[in-house]
Amino acid sequence: MRISQLAERCGVPATTLRFYESAGLLSADRTPAGYRMYGEDAVERLAFIGAAKHLGLPLEEIVELLAVWQAGACKDVKADLRPRIAARLAEAEVRAAELAAFTASLHTALAHLDALPDRAEPCDPGCGFLAPSSPAGARPVDVVLSPSRQAAEQDAERWRTAPVACSLTGDSLHERTAQWHEAIDGAVRTAIPDGLRLTLPAARTAAVASLAADEQQCCPFFDFRLHLDGQELHLEVRAPAGGTGLLTDLFGPAA
Repeated sequence: MRISQLAERCGVPATTLRFYESAGLLSADRTPAGYRMYGEDAVERLAFIGAAKHLGLPLEEIVELLAVWQAGACKDVKADLRPRIAARLAEAEVRAAELAAFTASLHTALAHLDALPDRAEPCDPGCGFLAPSSPAGARPVDVVLSPSRQAAEQDAERWRTAPVACSLTGDSLHERTAQWHEAIDGAVRTAIPDGLRLTLPAARTAAVASLAADEQQCCPFFDFRLHLDGQELHLEVRAPAGGTGLLTDLFGPAA
């Protein structure tokens, strides 16, 4: 089939097919007049390329993988592909963790902004949103969720004096509790001063950070700290003495 026919059949633009040829991903025979001609194997090859691209593999890796695939041994393709997918997964989890940390900081900043009084005076450094932002390209590793950024700067342990009370009641409270139990299912629990450390897969960072940010809105006496360590997420939760029972009910006892 000609390039226009292959393009229509596979839904891949002719310009992309020409690029694939120059990149070593796809080959074509030539007619005496110089037209590209493709066999049925090109359809299967394009499907393989599309699947590899969907996994986030760069073109140079797809070229390498195609060479293994062409050899015909499925076990070799599996052995070659697995570490490539694992590497993409690790990268995706890091990006998800960074996004979760950023989302959590936005939740905290928004809560602080809403708590600021409506003053007629000009803004000053006392306004938390005037604090310098993180340097460009900084990659968060630790995330601390306390009642507000300004409070954290003025008193890192403000949570100790916050009222031990939750604004959620009824179905809302039961739903939040169920969400936490699902998010921390299977966590390894370790006692720490004033609280508990839960060790979870890093893939759960986004869900945990979102829940922690929401929890701060209804239970400001909880202090959350998230630490990413490779493929693990360490969630530390602290509460004042009066909140120990609530902490245990929500996050379970230490091992």
